[in-house]
Amino acid sequence: MNVKEKLVDWKNRLKDRHMLSVIVVMGAIILALGVFTYKKQTEIKQASENSYNLAFFQLVDYVQNVETYLAKALVSTTPEHGAQTLTHVWREADLAQSYLAQLPIGTEELSNTSKFLNQVSDYSYSLSRKNIYNESLTQEDLDNLKSLHDYSVELKNTLVQLSADMNDGRITWEELNKKGSNAFAQQVSNISQDSFSNLEQNFHEYAGLIYDGAFSEHLTNPERKGLTGEEIDEETAKQKAYQMYGDKIEEINFNGLSENGNIPAYDFSIKLKDADKNNYASVSISRKGGHVIFSNYNREIEAEVLSQEKAGELAKQFLAQHGFNNMKETYYLKQSGIVTINYAYEQNGVVMYPDLIKVKVALDNGEILGIETTGYLNSHYERQLAQPKISKEQAKKTINKNLEIQSEGLAMIPTEFKTEILCWEFKGKVDDTDFLVYINAENGREEDILVIINTPDGTLTM
Repeated sequence: MNVKEKLVDWKNRLKDRHMLSVIVVMGAIILALGVFTYKKQTEIKQASENSYNLAFFQLVDYVQNVETYLAKALVSTTPEHGAQTLTHVWREADLAQSYLAQLPIGTEELSNTSKFLNQVSDYSYSLSRKNIYNESLTQEDLDNLKSLHDYSVELKNTLVQLSADMNDGRITWEELNKKGSNAFAQQVSNISQDSFSNLEQNFHEYAGLIYDGAFSEHLTNPERKGLTGEEIDEETAKQKAYQMYGDKIEEINFNGLSENGNIPAYDFSIKLKDADKNNYASVSISRKGGHVIFSNYNREIEAEVLSQEKAGELAKQFLAQHGFNNMKETYYLKQSGIVTINYAYEQNGVVMYPDLIKVKVALDNGEILGIETTGYLNSHYERQLAQPKISKEQAKKTINKNLEIQSEGLAMIPTEFKTEILCWEFKGKVDDTDFLVYINAENGREEDILVIINTPDGTLTM
């Protein structure tokens, strides 16, 4: 029997067994799935392109606004107009930075660009506060603004050229996504390469303005001060995750390494003994140092047995067991039989509010259901605390005479532009409202006022 006859015989056998129709149907299904998959991939790619285009062109707009407002700030002569203009710079630079972060580019040049926008935002905010306090800008302030404006012009011109290349199709986000950070220089036109190289050189020359105090170079670096230790592997992280729940663990699964968040972390899901089969605990362990960033487990609380004070004691013991010492309870919130307590680090009697940890405690049996340490890992270190230039008695003279002071002490508070200020903290009451008033221990200024909200479910501030 020759080959042709064998094929005919095979076909006839398929007919006899109704297999030919089955094969045809399967082929049609595979083809349909292929078409569907291709269509979905095309839609996803188009959505990504649209998202990146929107972020890029928003970035261009905001950088142009930064350059315009910086130019206005250079010629402003009144504190009122200066404060208004610099507030615009602060806002536009902050928005530009947020859109820059959405682009699929990770080159060193963009890191410098992000740093530049961050310092523009921070510095303009600082100068706007000077204007608000009717302080004149010094010649050094004006020189710094001139430098910032010059670099903003370079950045604006480069982005405008890159925008033209995008519109002409010489740069595609798909290629940038595929090839990663090195693709940027390869994808741009010769003109854009020259412009970007010039921008890189300018940024290397820029290297960050050195401001006194709050805006010095080290405060704009992405340093996580509390994130100490060497990088660990997955297995070591798994052992750290085990320590959170100990012998309660029935099964632990690795969910991958998350590198896009504030702190790169190994993520795990944990099945606990006697828990519902679909109820898992979550734990994130930092790649650097193996610190617990986050853990959380939710379950139904039958009845509230423990007092707030007892829950606080158990939470503080838990923190000490995991290496978090000298933590002071600040505020708490109760919901559905669970209390979440905020703790701040205390150094030599000074409360460090940036070094914040949150602990979640079940009020039926005192079980620690969760912990979140991002604030502590970002900010914690042993500060060199200077002697306050403003005494407590001097600070008291600046606060409202109607405030009935109930407690007082030193505290380090975070600012909106990622710095810290040593203040005298006064807790008091006016009529039936509780307040926290913060007076700068360096110059006696009123830095902040918080309203304390006391409810049956907890103590919060606004």
